[in-house]
Amino acid sequence: MRQIVLDTETTGLEPAEGHRVIEIGCVELINRRKTDNRYRQFLNPGRAIDAGAVEVHGITNEMLADKPRFQDIAKDLLDYIRGAELVIHNATFDVGFLNNELALMAGAATPLRIEEICAVVDTLALARGLHPGQKNDLDSLCRRYSVDNSTRTLHGALLDAEILADVYLAMTGGQTGLFEDPRGPAIAGAPMPEIRRLDPNRPRLPVIAASAEESAAHQAWLEDIEKQSGGKCVWKQLESPNTRQ
Repeated sequence: MRQIVLDTETTGLEPAEGHRVIEIGCVELINRRKTDNRYRQFLNPGRAIDAGAVEVHGITNEMLADKPRFQDIAKDLLDYIRGAELVIHNATFDVGFLNNELALMAGAATPLRIEEICAVVDTLALARGLHPGQKNDLDSLCRRYSVDNSTRTLHGALLDAEILADVYLAMTGGQTGLFEDPRGPAIAGAPMPEIRRLDPNRPRLPVIAASAEESAAHQAWLEDIEKQSGGKCVWKQLESPNTRQ
């Protein structure tokens, strides 16, 4: 399964007021593993960036003066995301801005919409379902799931996509312990255990099989349980000829 974790930075908050996308950052997941196939693009919006927005992401008009316009990179972006499942925090915001850019580019023609070429997962809606009544912004989710965001002094599309990818994998990873209550830490506000990611290139662990003597002792133990329980040994009931040593 191919997923693209996507984030944008913009000149302001409302496309209807003429605000534009100025950065797009994407991280690719294949079968829930990050790949090196990332996408990042800064864009010249053709308008001034709101002062409040600069305080959030630190991107200035001077930094974007020589960058391409959205229409110049649209094909590459759409080719990159087409057919993938987009994972976005507060997807309404980012998808709304991208659809606005596509509409401006299309002019009088019927514009393409992101939802027509990609499925979309909104991690904000997902987090609200998992943790109702709690803060579910990206920084709060990082604390809850022990995701390191210490480098996030300012917002940035690619950096936020990298962090969101880790948060999303932690949020959707399922139970990590045998006896844990998955609702407990969230309700109490306690942090989740730190996630350790193993090197996929690590050496395979050796498999040590039981010796003939150990297998015989195990079977004798099962027979004793079977006798003392009056034929109610669960292991004997589940045992098949293919698994018997």
